[in-house]
Amino acid sequence: MAVDYTVIVVYLAGMLAMGWWGMRRAKSKSEFLVAGRRLGPAMYSGTMAAIVLGGASTIGGVGLGYKYGLSGAWMVFTIGLGLLALSVFFSARIARLKVYTVSEMLDLRYGGRAGVISGVVMWAYTLMLAVTSTIAYATIFDVLFDMNRTVAIVLGGSIVVAYSTLGGMWSITLTDMVQFVVKTIGVLLLLLPIAVVKAGGFSGMKAKLPTSYFDPLGIGGETIFTYVLIYTFGMLIGQDIWQRVFTARDDRTAKWGGTASGTYCLVYAVAGSVIGTAAKVLYPKLASPDDAFATIVKDELPIGVRGLVLAAALAAVMSTSSGALIACATVANNDIWSRLRGIVRPGGEEHDEVRGNRVFILIMGVAVIGTAIALNNVVEALTVAYNLLVGGLLVPILGGLLVPILGGLLWKRGTVQGALAAVIVGGLAVIGLMAGYGILANEPVYYGLLASLAAYLVASLATRPTDERVLAAWRDRLAGKSPELPSEPVPAHQ
Repeated sequence: MAVDYTVIVVYLAGMLAMGWWGMRRAKSKSEFLVAGRRLGPAMYSGTMAAIVLGGASTIGGVGLGYKYGLSGAWMVFTIGLGLLALSVFFSARIARLKVYTVSEMLDLRYGGRAGVISGVVMWAYTLMLAVTSTIAYATIFDVLFDMNRTVAIVLGGSIVVAYSTLGGMWSITLTDMVQFVVKTIGVLLLLLPIAVVKAGGFSGMKAKLPTSYFDPLGIGGETIFTYVLIYTFGMLIGQDIWQRVFTARDDRTAKWGGTASGTYCLVYAVAGSVIGTAAKVLYPKLASPDDAFATIVKDELPIGVRGLVLAAALAAVMSTSSGALIACATVANNDIWSRLRGIVRPGGEEHDEVRGNRVFILIMGVAVIGTAIALNNVVEALTVAYNLLVGGLLVPILGGLLVPILGGLLWKRGTVQGALAAVIVGGLAVIGLMAGYGILANEPVYYGLLASLAAYLVASLATRPTDERVLAAWRDRLAGKSPELPSEPVPAHQ
């Protein structure tokens, strides 16, 4: 394993070097948080693909392929569909807003405090996403180097926090590009063909597995529908995803670069399911489907290549973690701390705030590492932690925020009262339904979204339309104009 260890150590050292280089580029708030809003198509596509394809897409996608066959691709496939929808229909308008957070967009659109609640909820979600990602790559460290889990969390977390704090989005963009290349080579170009050949080719796989493994709908229509609701629509509202859209240098980059990333996700989804299907042929009695990725890498790949593919898995999880970390810190500083200080300038490119944002990333990073250690001692199974925390927050967020965000982009008549009603009613409905149906049930997201939509429509139609000055400023932003905005949004009732 010496060669494999060397490959992984060189990769980790490269991440820190990228952080140091990024520090020299990040000289302003815009450079630090959104890479100066000047990423071209190649870098934008690579970094967007890296952030959405994390450990769940890589290790989890292969596990679903092991359990269900080719239809196991649907989870990652719906992520790709969500990215395509975001890129084709919304990304150009989002990029033109010149904001930093989803909450700032809500304030601009509704002219009130619609972003306050969303900021707190989005902060909680991105924090827990960073925590569970940290536990995930600490698990990989634990397996690779046989180290204490707490030490693995501190080591891996320190690397992510270090390069994120040093250079902000520039460092994360550079590391994501490396991670994108490593994942492409390790998973698509090496592991996929080797796994298929080892399993006897597609003909050999078909001869040894039930026909259901090759049914594209074998995972079940209800499961596919739930994936579409949670992952496809969830891609439209996440702060970690929007913050990457903000890095595009122009509308064309946001639209077509994102379309390329979404297409890549579709290919990655199929690849993961095929690798999992091959693993089922080679290892039919694994204790858990999630063991399929590590097992096939460990037993079937040659020295050196094995290290590269393990680095690819590590890259996938670290990319998600760093993206969630900077999103969490950005929301904490811009949407929570700034409001406590009475400073609200949606999208403003005001005085240099690099130092403040760097401090927030460091603070949030320490909080993530500490929470991961505490959680890891209480909840031993990563799957349980992910379902309870990320799943338990994603669904309420989806139920509460999807309608006001998309409504603000698509419906002129939506008001701040409607947005607040949608957030509160949708979120509470989902949480209440989870208590009745169970945290992993499908019904909460179905009924929660309907409740949120009804609250949005009723409250918006029952209240005065949004002030025309607010809508005029909103239209200017959507058109690519960036007028100076007042330090406080115009109240909706004026």
